[in-house]
Amino acid sequence: MLSQSAHILNLLQQSAAAVASARTGMQHTSANSEAPSGVSQILDHHSTATRHLHDAVERLTAINQVLQAEIRERTLMDHQLAAAFEQEEGSRMAALHDQLTGLSNRVLFYDRLEHGIAQATRHGWMVAVMFVDLNELKSINDTHEHQAGDAVLKAVALQLTHTTRHEDTVSRHGGDEFLCLITPLHEQKHIAMIAAKILAAIQAPCAVSGPDGLINLQVGGSIGISVFPKDGASAADLIQRADDAMYVAKQSKSGFAFAQ
Repeated sequence: MLSQSAHILNLLQQSAAAVASARTGMQHTSANSEAPSGVSQILDHHSTATRHLHDAVERLTAINQVLQAEIRERTLMDHQLAAAFEQEEGSRMAALHDQLTGLSNRVLFYDRLEHGIAQATRHGWMVAVMFVDLNELKSINDTHEHQAGDAVLKAVALQLTHTTRHEDTVSRHGGDEFLCLITPLHEQKHIAMIAAKILAAIQAPCAVSGPDGLINLQVGGSIGISVFPKDGASAADLIQRADDAMYVAKQSKSGFAFAQ
């Protein structure tokens, strides 16, 4: 189509030049008292050139209309493609993240834990899994309804995200339970320090909307900790050992406990 447009533009230029030439000839004849014998040929040439010029203009206009339609169609396709990519990204995010808190869900956490184990095996470092259980959420739901409980879960999720590092992963395991993947780790003593920071963050009061305005709510937590490679070689093993240790911490009211 571009070559066709160039051809038509060339014809247009030639026709315009021919019309101009004929017009010049007609002006020359009108300036003389005696018309030259070739005036009829000049008029014919002008008429033919004008007809060719109009034809070239119409063809070029038609091509421009087709090009404009193609541009509109391409723009529409670009918008549809962008919407499809956005929808796909939204579906992927929904499939891998908790709807309430926006944290990683079990599927994504399990995948990242398996990847963390592979990296730790390759580089010789440790990986810690922390199983976090909130202590008073049921009481909050019973007293202030689930809307307040959901607000507390969101606040705790935000605190966990801020307390851990960018390379760590925080996941909502379900209900009032969370999982934290801490990697890489090089010294055992750092694990207890991180667990203490997480407990302090969980216990920070949070203001949520209630029927009579803002209310300050506070929850406690119990954390069970498993460490790769000492406590298991697979994601399932590490999560189960951390879960078991969490119940030990809850029963002993120690705040956190390591897998034994």
